Amino acid sequence: MTKYIFFSGKGGVGKTTMACATAIYHATEGKKTLIVTTDPASNLADVFEQEIGHKITPINGIANLYAMEIDPDEATREYKERIICPFREVMPADVIASLEENLSGPCTTEMASFDRFIDFMEGDEYDVIVFDTAPTGHTIRLLELPVDWSKHIEESAKGSGQTCLGPVQTIQESKDKYDRATALLKDPQRTTFIFVMRPEDLSLYETIRASKELETIGIKSGEIIINGILPEDVCEINFFRKKYEAQQKIIKETESAIEKPKRYMFLRDNEVKGIDALKGVAEELFKGVKPKFGIKGEPPERSQPALEMPDINSLWLPGKQTKALFFTGKGGVGKTTVSCIAALYTAQKGFKTLLVTTDPAAHIGEVLDVKIGSRPVSITENLYAVMVDQEEAFREYKEGVLNDARGKYSEDMLAAMEEELNSPCTEEMAAFDKFIQYIEGRDYEVVVFDTAPTGHTLRLLDLPFDYAKQVEMMVSAAESAEVKETARSRFAEIIEILKDKNRTIFSLVLYPESTPIMESYRAMLDLKDAGIHTQLVVANMILPEEVCTNDFFRNRRRMQMRYLKEIAYKFKLPALQIPLTQDEIKGLRSLNSVLKIILYS
Repeated sequence: MTKYIFFSGKGGVGKTTMACATAIYHATEGKKTLIVTTDPASNLADVFEQEIGHKITPINGIANLYAMEIDPDEATREYKERIICPFREVMPADVIASLEENLSGPCTTEMASFDRFIDFMEGDEYDVIVFDTAPTGHTIRLLELPVDWSKHIEESAKGSGQTCLGPVQTIQESKDKYDRATALLKDPQRTTFIFVMRPEDLSLYETIRASKELETIGIKSGEIIINGILPEDVCEINFFRKKYEAQQKIIKETESAIEKPKRYMFLRDNEVKGIDALKGVAEELFKGVKPKFGIKGEPPERSQPALEMPDINSLWLPGKQTKALFFTGKGGVGKTTVSCIAALYTAQKGFKTLLVTTDPAAHIGEVLDVKIGSRPVSITENLYAVMVDQEEAFREYKEGVLNDARGKYSEDMLAAMEEELNSPCTEEMAAFDKFIQYIEGRDYEVVVFDTAPTGHTLRLLDLPFDYAKQVEMMVSAAESAEVKETARSRFAEIIEILKDKNRTIFSLVLYPESTPIMESYRAMLDLKDAGIHTQLVVANMILPEEVCTNDFFRNRRRMQMRYLKEIAYKFKLPALQIPLTQDEIKGLRSLNSVLKIILYS
């Protein structure tokens, strides 16, 4: 029987590396192994250093190993055609057109990717299938899907027979498949969940939170990998000694807080890319072979590449209208910290500022050291923060739409609208509706968005361009002309605000390593295709030269300097550089300290 291994964890913890190394280990043990990613911001191809794409691809140099990146767009096309194809010859054109429209909602993309993902759990061609899933907060939603969609299909069958995924009869057969997938996910003999974390406060907090969420839907995570541990023998100076001690403290807390088997992985002195490097990780992960560090002979990197300095006042401070600041990037690059720094700066300059998170795995409350909820709370003078809670937003959104419709439409129409609003994709719509209210409102002079990791952010930001189409699906053409016109007008205005370089600033946050740079560059091009121009790069976690006193950290700094040059060449944008700090950034005092270093020095 095929065994399934799911890797999860906050973005940037090394989840993909651990998943790839695990897949290599099982393949070299003679097991036919497949590694699959469902993350729109996938980087399997980067790690294996070969093209993979939306097809099962043999991995060069490793027998028995195959990989596939599930492309959400391609999966959607396949999914839609599979549903529609049997009806093309027997149904009139207007029915086919209606069916295609029903399959145009944003949740269809999510369903299609997951549908493809479940297909791998149906066969027995492989001995082991490794799933490199999306970062933790989103993973929870993904893994809840088989439960939600089964319920959705069942309830829709009792109503009009229509769902946002198409007529129930065309997908009723899927219910059994989703239920089988749920049973497999909950079977510890067949399925193992592995959480990857860093020895840091925020990473531990997220791992505990995500693990508990899985347990509430009957899924037990199998084990924990604590990755990126500093080797004690390279931490001679106080800067790194303090980091080492802080890590060891978190490791002890993890051992006490999470009763799961644990494995421990050292930080490398260079990036893990290519088969040889991955084999080394597999040896440490499964056989406990400690990696060798330090390559002597190269002089330390003394010069820092010249990057164009940004005019922060011009970028971040508002004119006569509210200014929106978006910070996006691969998970784990420090978007939350950077967005907090930006919000604190504009607040200190005297502008009433709201800090918003749209990330289901919200970390703003942890960084600010203040509990953040779904209503704006005061942090300090001129600074407020809020989290977009999807469940609460869903309830508010649904009631708002129905209250507005009551008295305008027939009871049959209201019943149909309510049925559509109960679909899973409405949650995503509701969160976005709340998100844009903060842009439309005039309560704040600056609104700073701590957005979700790159691939998910792009999906979120793509929504306004297709959102009016989704609104049209919710009401009949005969009764909704006014609603449709209002929606079109509203979203046209939002699109214009997002495209206005004076009112909206898009910034990419990354740290100077290959994968974050490549993903940020793709994100920039995707934004450009949507008519949005990125205006700032934030290079975070740069090792200060004075603390790199041995070969291990000189190698890491040398790698960073190489990538800073690539950032300058590739993006051709002003770059704000933020150094790695001795202590984890938590609370207003430490945020202020970093603010002084990067903006006032």
